[in-house]
Amino acid sequence: MGLEQLMPAIASMTWQDLVMIAIGLILIYLAIAKNYEPTLLLPIGFGAILVNIPFSSAITQIDPATGQAVEGVLNTFFNAGIVTEIFPLLIFVAIGAMIDFSPLFRNPSLLLFGAAAQFGIFMTMIFASLLGYDLREAASIGIIGAADGPTSIVVASRFAPNLLGPISVAAYSYMALVPIIQPPVIRLLTSKKERLIRMSTAGNYNKKISKKALIAFPIAVTIVAGIIAPSSLALIGFLMFGNLIRECGVLNKLSLAAQNELASLVTLLLGITIASTMTSDRFIRVDTLIIIALGLFAFIFDTFGGVIFAKFMNLFRKEGNKINPMIGACGISAFPMSARVIHQMGQKEDPFNYLLMPAISANVGGQIGSVVAGGIILTLVPLLA
Repeated sequence: MGLEQLMPAIASMTWQDLVMIAIGLILIYLAIAKNYEPTLLLPIGFGAILVNIPFSSAITQIDPATGQAVEGVLNTFFNAGIVTEIFPLLIFVAIGAMIDFSPLFRNPSLLLFGAAAQFGIFMTMIFASLLGYDLREAASIGIIGAADGPTSIVVASRFAPNLLGPISVAAYSYMALVPIIQPPVIRLLTSKKERLIRMSTAGNYNKKISKKALIAFPIAVTIVAGIIAPSSLALIGFLMFGNLIRECGVLNKLSLAAQNELASLVTLLLGITIASTMTSDRFIRVDTLIIIALGLFAFIFDTFGGVIFAKFMNLFRKEGNKINPMIGACGISAFPMSARVIHQMGQKEDPFNYLLMPAISANVGGQIGSVVAGGIILTLVPLLA
């Protein structure tokens, strides 16, 4: 009896399978040893191992006895949760329940950074199109720059399901690498003097925000977004529904469940299900490296857009009322990681400079901005493609 009969998985193993298993191990290492987005990178990494062992029952295989396809559990999860968009939308409910919009109410001008920091998305779309990707694929790649995993998954599953694996891994990896990617970009774009700017709006954060305003906000945003871009309603609506659960005051148990049990369970399923697309035949391609590089390009230029917009705003502000340009980098959706990174950078420059609250405000604006950007893309791309 030969090796093919005794150990068919080993006999059929290719170097591409070994590379993907190594990638899975690296993601697990980053999750455990470096604490980089462990709730996602660990299940994605473990799933990559599951699907790249030949004849794995975790993914669909052809039964040699009958010649019929036997659906694997990860493919079942993929069809039920990703194709239908249920998993990413449930994540939005959980994220909405976690977000406190009151800092944004206290300094609403910082919402503008949530728009400015989406610059990289559209720059990358243009660049990807020039490289030969069609508009739907270019849009799916560009949205990586929003640093919003669920939005990336929704857009990619609609426009470029064949690219979902590398897009998802890139989106969540760059979210995890915010503390590594953003600081050098910010230092390159700002001077020491600019990084030392103290925000004069600290007093605003002591203002009390009425409960009625906090309840009305998610409802108003949903209605306005729905009128402007109906295709965005699933994204924005689920995010705002989660926030309404948080703020209404009568669903405290459901709010806590959304923030904890729902977020944990769906994130776990989402991560390991995404891995079903990470088979070696789909992933070990030049396209994958290009997509990951373009995702980094988008992420860097989103940071660039936010910082440059802050510097532009300062041209029209009086001395003593300037915005620290580092705050602009928080306009991405990596909430609250980006805000913490900016606050820590400010503390290194000046231990008495407290940027956390304005950074959180801009970061909340970035969460809204990324979802709106995703909705705009879902609305406009089908009309232009």
